[in-house]
Amino acid sequence: MRTAVVGHTEWIEFGHVERVPAAGDIVHATDAWEEPGGGGAVAGVQLARLAGSCTFLTALGDDERGAWSRRRLEALGVRVEAAIRDEPTRRAVVFVDANGERTITTLGDRLAPVASDRLPWSELEGVDAAYVTAGDPEALREARRARVLVATTRIADLLAKVDLRLDAVVGSAADPAEAFDPKALSHAPRLVVRTESVRGGRYETSDGRSGTYDPVTPPGPLVDTYGAGDSFAAGLTFALGAGMETERALSLAARCGAWCAAGRGPYGNQLTWSDLER
Repeated sequence: MRTAVVGHTEWIEFGHVERVPAAGDIVHATDAWEEPGGGGAVAGVQLARLAGSCTFLTALGDDERGAWSRRRLEALGVRVEAAIRDEPTRRAVVFVDANGERTITTLGDRLAPVASDRLPWSELEGVDAAYVTAGDPEALREARRARVLVATTRIADLLAKVDLRLDAVVGSAADPAEAFDPKALSHAPRLVVRTESVRGGRYETSDGRSGTYDPVTPPGPLVDTYGAGDSFAAGLTFALGAGMETERALSLAARCGAWCAAGRGPYGNQLTWSDLER
């Protein structure tokens, strides 16, 4: 399969803490590290691990963190095609508490690819499945060249503006920033998925079907939920591109999210093709 992501990345400083500090508190992180993250980057690595490769169309700042992000993502198997902006790569600080829950603070503006960037947009014509987390209206139209196109509900305003037929839209049922109303589009997505973390989630289709899917037990203790939702979305993108029917695709996606949550950081325990073959 050929896969692609059109979206954003940011440089993340992670810290494991017993609890997220209250106002005025000082807490000590027992474990700290840095990685490129963000929905586009995490999905790109998950798709590369499932499909063998993934092209990531993004934007990076003209700084060290942008260069670090490219090198790290390429080392993880992603082909990075990035427009370089004359501004810093966005950063974020992530606290991961004793229960594995993550709390995120972003620093700086999100950098997103736009259709006028000199990126290999024409290559999306032959892609089996693509996932979108950020871009301008024309970039979304370029992404529609893919045979299967999935988008995050975080860009609901963009989706309403462009109003393309999407194969799936996925987001958290609990996060107000990911609220999505299919009626805002004149072309309803073929599949809308609302995740509910460890409780599984629910879905509805454009032909009137609806239902729920069960959570998957992680392969070990829950360590870190950062990236679990984006790994779920990437797994769904891969499964739909592979031609799986809805229930089977959701089961694979839930497995991707569960595997991610059992590892340190977003890339510590993502599902791979060899896991699927077992």
